[in-house]
Amino acid sequence: MRILRIFAFYFIVMKRGFGSDNHSGVSPEVLEAIAQANREHALAYGEDAYSEQTRSLFKQQFGETAEAYLVFNGTGANTLCIDAMTRSHEAVVCAETAHINVDECGSIQRVVGCRLLPVPTPDGKLTPALIQTQLHGFGFQHHSQPKVVSITQPTELGTLYTLEEIQAIAELAHANGMYLHMDGARLANAAVALERSFKEITTDLGVDALSFGGTKNGLMTGEAVVLLNPALQPDFLYRRKQAMQLCSKTRFLAVQFQAYFQHALWRKNAEHANRMAQLLHQSVKGLPHLKVVYPVQANGVFVQLPREVWKALQQRYFFYEWDESRDVVRWMCSFDTTEADIRDFVVCLTNLLQETPSLAGEEKTN
Repeated sequence: MRILRIFAFYFIVMKRGFGSDNHSGVSPEVLEAIAQANREHALAYGEDAYSEQTRSLFKQQFGETAEAYLVFNGTGANTLCIDAMTRSHEAVVCAETAHINVDECGSIQRVVGCRLLPVPTPDGKLTPALIQTQLHGFGFQHHSQPKVVSITQPTELGTLYTLEEIQAIAELAHANGMYLHMDGARLANAAVALERSFKEITTDLGVDALSFGGTKNGLMTGEAVVLLNPALQPDFLYRRKQAMQLCSKTRFLAVQFQAYFQHALWRKNAEHANRMAQLLHQSVKGLPHLKVVYPVQANGVFVQLPREVWKALQQRYFFYEWDESRDVVRWMCSFDTTEADIRDFVVCLTNLLQETPSLAGEEKTN
């Protein structure tokens, strides 16, 4: 009974938190699109009209050279992008904080067999100078050969690459016979923050392969590999099948992206999530004993708090500790985060800061 009561507490009290934009619901437009596609039969494995229309929509968003391949999840998209660009004796340069390095359980190493070359960064962003530290050993048979640079936009720390920064990385990669991969799990949030189209922040800058996310911005399930470099496209259908990322009833993935692109649902959802993150940032940045540790440029807020405070706050709201050694936690906003969610959260946080005995004593001492 006690376990059931605890479960009920988490379900009822903690169901709306700031843990991840993956925790949000599904946009009503997406659910309606799925329901519409469920009214009739259609060919399987991407041979249906819905999938064909969705491939055309991706070309509209990313340019005529873009070929989109729908997959189940972001790890699958990242792994397949790298698989298309490397062989097992080659290597991928990435930020130390990159999702492919931290949160994908060695998927690339196991499936592709290549090596990751993680680079420490102060803000989650690679630079040409940082990448250059890994560009050695070309032609030396004892070393894994650098072949791909992988960046995340926005980064795992919520920071944004400028267009100029991406272009400079692409030029460096191409000058060394390498490809540029972009993990775009939250690319919509970057596009609205930069006030640019998807094409302008990817294809036009020299990105070769893109992992395009939708689940964090209102889709139910499904991501896409978008190959922007035609040289990567031959045989990719077989790679997707071998990687177990080919959905039989593909139309139910495809119609979600149709709803996402039509009427700019992606923009509306991402603008709202980013706006809620800014509201949260403005609401907490002046609180005592709290420090915002990275620029708030997309839909995430990273703060440093006394441990007793964030531990107590987690009893009411679910969120992740980002770097427990520094007491840094992450708060993510979603397309369905409300101002009331933020207001209640900030009230709870403020009360904890005021009521924590050790902090009250510190205030008197100061």
